[in-house]
Amino acid sequence: MMKTFKIEVSRRNQLAGLLPLAGFVAVAFALPLVLSGNRYLAFVAGVTLIHVLWACGMNLLYGYTGLMPLMFAGIAGISAYSVVGLTAAGWSFWLALPLGALAASVAGTILGLPSLRLKGFYFTLCSLVIQTVITLGFVYFSGLTNGDTGISQIPLPSAWHGKPLSGLSYDLVLSAAAVFGVVVLIAIVRSTLGRRLIAIREDDELAAMLGINVTGYKMIAFFIGSLFAGIGGALYAPYIGFISPRSFDVLISLNIWLMVAFGGRGTIWGPVIGAALLAPLSFLLQEYYTVKDVLYGALIVAVIVLMPAGIAGGFGRAPRVPTPEVDMRAQRRSPK
Repeated sequence: MMKTFKIEVSRRNQLAGLLPLAGFVAVAFALPLVLSGNRYLAFVAGVTLIHVLWACGMNLLYGYTGLMPLMFAGIAGISAYSVVGLTAAGWSFWLALPLGALAASVAGTILGLPSLRLKGFYFTLCSLVIQTVITLGFVYFSGLTNGDTGISQIPLPSAWHGKPLSGLSYDLVLSAAAVFGVVVLIAIVRSTLGRRLIAIREDDELAAMLGINVTGYKMIAFFIGSLFAGIGGALYAPYIGFISPRSFDVLISLNIWLMVAFGGRGTIWGPVIGAALLAPLSFLLQEYYTVKDVLYGALIVAVIVLMPAGIAGGFGRAPRVPTPEVDMRAQRRSPK
């Protein structure tokens, strides 16, 4: 009887966990269809979906592993430049995308390997130096990246019928990429790998004492997180149509990190909420550039003060039950 009850509770919990995912899938694919009549808003939604994918990768590293990689945008840039170069050489975009993302993951893991033995502030500082080196590489290797001038008029990928993939079709591809990122993150968090990454985040020394290869699992997390960055960078370049070193500098890394912290790190839906709220601001408030930074900062300060765990973390936290006060004098006077 008790076993049957536990199975029933487990099934209900699984169904309850699938409801937010089903809602996100519905919204992600319905949004391009609803906004297809307004190309500007559809474009903003597409950029937001790319940031959702990036936020999932950053959340795996920052939220579940305890690493704050400020070279995240640089890794996305390696993929973007690789894919643009391969397509210019005659490669199909759909062959260049996995190769570019894989190259970015390998390069990011190799560059981040020295910093994986560090933790806390020292890892963040080391990753900032690596991001600076990557940005300088984008600037000075002008034969490959066109330097500070950037690469413009990046062609759209071709669809199966040979025509350029544009408009609603590209938006649906971005929806599929965002859903893919969330589904993969959920699968990782619920697996043994996710539990070990959380143990490393909580106390890496204790995790090492329990037999967990801390450096090895950090490398796995970094490789997977870099893969998220690489796929997003490969999709970003032709969607925007222009890339430059400033498209993947440290400010972009900070923005992606901010989306995770704003929404709630270490939660599945927190970074999605953070990306959905913060990514469109730079586009929707272009005419109010004097108010944009003030509003951006006010939102961040409000969440830090009112909900330090982020939006999802603040709402997901169970309310604290006050402990009833005990009158010690009454207990002493009462007869035994």
